[in-house]
Amino acid sequence: MCGIIGYTGYSNATGKLINGLKTLEYRGYDSAGIALSSNEKTKIIKCAGRVSELEKLCENTTRLNTGIGHTRWTTHGSVNQKIHTRINSGI
Repeated sequence: MCGIIGYTGYSNATGKLINGLKTLEYRGYDSAGIALSSNEKTKIIKCAGRVSELEKLCENTTRLNTGIGHTRWTTHGSVNQKIHTRINSGI
């Protein structure tokens, strides 16, 4: 199964999202990711495996206060571990 969590507020979104994803671990999944947003940029971090692996990738992430996280069970397409920053265009 998949799980989704979102956060917007005054605290660091990364920590809130990782902690939320850890509570969803019992559902079964094979990959996890988060997207963090600030004004014109969105940073997306994904990884195969446990949320603890995603947490390691996020250790040096800029403190942002808005984001969404997910766990995924791959049924279509393959799992990949791309980290990238996307410039929002009119979104």
